[in-house]
Amino acid sequence: MIIVQGLSYQVGDQKILRRVNLRVEKGCTVAVMGMSGVGKSTLLKCIAGLVEPVSGQVLIDGANIVGIEERDRSKIRRRMGMVFQYGALFDSLSVYENVSFGLRRHTNWSEQEIAAVVNETLSMVGLPRTGDLMPSELSGGMQKRVGLARAIAMEPDVVLYDEPTAGLDPITSATIAELIVKTRDQLGVTSVVVSHDIPTIKRVSNSIAMLHAGRIVASGSVEEMENCEDKAVRQFMDGSIDGPIEITR
Repeated sequence: MIIVQGLSYQVGDQKILRRVNLRVEKGCTVAVMGMSGVGKSTLLKCIAGLVEPVSGQVLIDGANIVGIEERDRSKIRRRMGMVFQYGALFDSLSVYENVSFGLRRHTNWSEQEIAAVVNETLSMVGLPRTGDLMPSELSGGMQKRVGLARAIAMEPDVVLYDEPTAGLDPITSATIAELIVKTRDQLGVTSVVVSHDIPTIKRVSNSIAMLHAGRIVASGSVEEMENCEDKAVRQFMDGSIDGPIEITR
């Protein structure tokens, strides 16, 4: 469903991604792990067509999203839902209005049809009867669940998660992880999760890729990555201060 080939991205002279290759099979979840600041979120934005790489391709079900007209890119992007790191809800809109936002912009559905989808997706993420609440009345975990409801309301083929458990306690993080698995299994979506949260990565992933120094240095199943001999992978998964990854801040 997703093929990233030779993807490079830089800002000025700073090279952030260096010829990244990544493959995500249909209906599977790939987690991209790595230290903060290595380009995980940038990779996700390239996949979503939100930023333009300097070279390479991003194929979504065979269609290249790089170097095309915005009108054509928007058509491909509608097949994708994105759950942002901090929910990214519209503060001035209610939960119902946030979840229905895309439906109002991109469909001609009646209010009754929209309401049915909003109520169904809010129930799926464990937040029934919250449509009248404002984002300021929600906890961080609830905001992320509403963000997921908004993402899946459009029935996407692909869901992209940017640090879905950042800033959450372990129990809430586990709840979000279970929702990611539930979304994949019930809706059959293809997912990319970028995170540095090892328990969440292990819980949600069919496979894992390690991004380090702008490159994918290793990839494989959870078991393969746990037994990987690459020193950067071992250091990251063990949470060790000793290894090739240097702490720069």
